[in-house]
Amino acid sequence: MDIEALNAHFGLPGVLEFAAGQGGLVYADVTTAQATARVYLQGAHVTAWQPAGEQPVLFMSRKSEFAAGKAIRGGVPIAFPWFATDQKADRVDGKPGPSHGFARIQDWSVAFAALAGDELHLTLTLGPTAMSRSMGFDQFRLAYQLTFGKTLTMQLTVANEGAAPLEFEEALHTYFAVVDVHEVSVTGLEPTAFIDKTDDFKHKPASHAALRFTGFTDRVYPDTTATCVIHDAVEKRRIRIEKTNSRTTVVFNPWKELADMGPDEWHEMLCVETVNAGSDAVTLAPGQTHTMQAHVVVEKE
Repeated sequence: MDIEALNAHFGLPGVLEFAAGQGGLVYADVTTAQATARVYLQGAHVTAWQPAGEQPVLFMSRKSEFAAGKAIRGGVPIAFPWFATDQKADRVDGKPGPSHGFARIQDWSVAFAALAGDELHLTLTLGPTAMSRSMGFDQFRLAYQLTFGKTLTMQLTVANEGAAPLEFEEALHTYFAVVDVHEVSVTGLEPTAFIDKTDDFKHKPASHAALRFTGFTDRVYPDTTATCVIHDAVEKRRIRIEKTNSRTTVVFNPWKELADMGPDEWHEMLCVETVNAGSDAVTLAPGQTHTMQAHVVVEKE
């Protein structure tokens, strides 16, 4: 559907408008009394959410490449049907599939848009594509329900439309904006052991203390349903991430410049991710669905 058709079918004057941006990628801009937001159809990728009277909540790299088939750095990438590196070494032409799967580099379809009070409800869907079929995924459907308002709700539903069980990992790989990661702490994971990907994937015991940041951090916390809170001391705010049907939490900061992230930008971000991966991967019986949700709330510290 082209931009004119999207605006005709789903646009809401002054509230929801579709346009083309860098690299020709189509996005939706959301403006309500409670918040502004932006969502790209490639990857169903939320790149901005800012409640009224607040600073932006999501981090976006100023060096991110906006191009067809290229992952966007920042916002909320969707990982599906695997998290991080593909474990199948010969998935496509003798090589593994793309990092974090194919969902974040495919164009999704708009299925629904409506304003309810001061909240904008938007649903995007993804079914089998030539790319997904080449990777062995041809009997699934994804629906991503977004609610933009004073809070942000992201619901990812996976449906198994095949005759065999569907096994997958998934993540809402959320990049949060902070003033200075050196002055940030995260609570909610104190009692949980973790896998330290920066130290040869070693299993490490729970710290029983708030998580603070002094270097490269890439931790997988399995078997946890806990709410996490980012305490952004300089901004004097808390970002609370509540989750449903997610049993893994991942915390990440690269602590260095990346190809698509500037030399100082890592100071301004922290990923706290809503995930099902590894031992918490999902097996979905034929005809069943699974919905994972992240709900983000901003509070004064």
